[in-house]
Parts: sequence; C-alpha cells; structure tokens
Amino acid sequence: MADPMRIRATARDGAVNVKVLMSHEMETGQRKDASGKLVPAHYIRSVTATHQGKTVLTAQWGPAVSKNPYLEFDFKGGQKGDKVVVTWEDNKGEKRSDEGVIN
Repeated sequence: MADPMRIRATARDGAVNVKVLMSHEMETGQRKDASGKLVPAHYIRSVTATHQGKTVLTAQWGPAVSKNPYLEFDFKGGQKGDKVVVTWEDNKGEKRSDEGVIN
C-alpha cells in the first residue's frame, strides 16, 4: 500500500480549497531500467473526492501524470470540521483512500 496522502482543506469565501499530495511512482511503461528492460506501467487512473457522501470531484488520469502527483481543487458547500475523502485507484487495481478535515 502506498504512503498516506497529504490532504489540506481550507474553507474561505464560501468555498473549500483542497490540496492533495499523493505518493505514487506513476510509471509510464516506456522507461527502461539499468539492464535495458522496460519498467511496467503503474499509474493512478482515477481519483474521486467526496464530501458528506457526495462526489465533488472525479478525474481520469493516464501515464503522463508526474510521480507523486499534486492536485488542487475547490468546491462549495463545505463547513469547518467537515471531512473530505480522497480515493485513487491505479491500473494494477491498488486503491488508497484518505481523509482530511476542513479548517
């Protein structure tokens, strides 16, 4: 399992700003290792963020996203103390879900 995501959610001006740093290798499948063999593709393909059980963000990614991706987005309707849950799934079926509290 990958390291936990770092999630920072801040309420301001009627919206919630969410910043997420994900820990993932994000291999494209095109890079070669030291012996010249291709490193298999391993990347996040979908990201979902929810607040109070409602989806506030969905994203479909591919191998072109950088290692340890950073994601920032805003949504309306959140209050201080509420939780935001971010979940990703990669092309090998691995999943990670973490939550952050809105400050």
